[in-house]
Amino acid sequence: MITSEQVARLAGVSRTTVSRVLNGTGRISEEVRQRVLEAAATLGYEPNVVAQSMVRQRSRTIVLGMFHVEEGLSFSRLGETKHYFYLDVLKYIEAEAAEADYDLLQPSRPQDMTPEGYVRSLRTRNVAGAILLALSSADARIPALVQADLPTVFIDAVGQGRFATYIKSDNGNGARQVTEHLLSLGHRRIAFLTGSLSNMFGMERILGAQQAFTSAGYSLDPDLIRQSGWNTEQAYEAACQLLNERRDFTAIVAGSDLMAMGILRALREQGLCVPKDVSLTGFDDVGLARYTEPGLTTVRQDKEAMGRQAIQLLLRMIEGEEYIPPVTLPTRLVVRQSTGPAPIA
Repeated sequence: MITSEQVARLAGVSRTTVSRVLNGTGRISEEVRQRVLEAAATLGYEPNVVAQSMVRQRSRTIVLGMFHVEEGLSFSRLGETKHYFYLDVLKYIEAEAAEADYDLLQPSRPQDMTPEGYVRSLRTRNVAGAILLALSSADARIPALVQADLPTVFIDAVGQGRFATYIKSDNGNGARQVTEHLLSLGHRRIAFLTGSLSNMFGMERILGAQQAFTSAGYSLDPDLIRQSGWNTEQAYEAACQLLNERRDFTAIVAGSDLMAMGILRALREQGLCVPKDVSLTGFDDVGLARYTEPGLTTVRQDKEAMGRQAIQLLLRMIEGEEYIPPVTLPTRLVVRQSTGPAPIA
C-alpha cells in the first residue's frame, strides 16, 4: 500500500506538508501543492479517509502537559533549576508545532484532578493530541492517556500504546561515555550524585556507569552513589554531606549541569580545586555549561531533536498511524576544562 511518506519522498517535502495539501490546511505555495498532487497521482496514493475524518473533527490544537505537579500548575515550576534543561526542548516543540500550523495549549487546572478527569477535560477541548513532558513514572496520567487512545507523545517518560509513544535520550550510553572518559584519566574512585534512582532514566545512567567500570576491570563503589534531588541546592547539600563523610574520591559525576554547578560551589567552599583536586562532570550540555569556571565537561542531549521529533511523531498518530515505536536519541560526550588526570595519591 502506498503511504504518505512515499508521496513526501517523491515530492521532496515532509509528511506534514503532504497532509496539509491533501487536507487543504496550512499555508502552502502553489508550486509545492502541485508537486505533492502530482506525486500522489503518479504513485496512485489514496488517503486514509477515516484518518482524515478524525483529523478534520479535531481542532489544530496540541495540549502541552509538564512535570508531575499535584496542584495541576506547571508554569510556576519552570523556574526550578531541575527543569532548566526543558526550556530549550519547549522552544523546539513550539517551533515545530508552529511550522505544522498547530497551536499549543496549556490547560488551566481542571476541577476534577483525577486521571480520568484530566483526559475528559482534553476531550471536551476537542484537541488533536498531547505532548507530556517529564512526568514521574508514577504519574497516573500516563496509563490514562495510553488507554484513552488520544494521540500522545511522552518526553522523558514512558508510555506506549496504539496511539501513544515516547522519546528519550540514550542515558545509559551517555553515562558510559563520561565514565570511560574519567577512567581513561586514571580516576578509579568516582562519586555519582544522581537526582533519583526511582525512575528508569536515573537507573539507566547508573547501569551505564557500571558497564564502563566492568569493561575496564574495576568495580564501582556503591557508597559513592548518592541521590540528592535534581535541583542545584539539593546537589550542593548532597555534595557537602559527601565531603563531610569522605574525601577519597577523585571525580564526581553529576546528574545534570545545574546539579554540577551546586557541587562546584561545595567543592570550592572546601578549598578543593577543579579539576586539580577533583574532576567534575555534568549531563545535558545546557548553554550555561560552557560559561562555568572551569568550563564543564558534560554529556550533550539533543534538545532540538527531542522537541521537534516529539511533534513529528504526534502528527503521524494524528494522521492515523498506529503503534509507532519509541525513539531513543544518541548522546555525545563534550569535554571541557572541568576534568583532568586523577591526582597522584
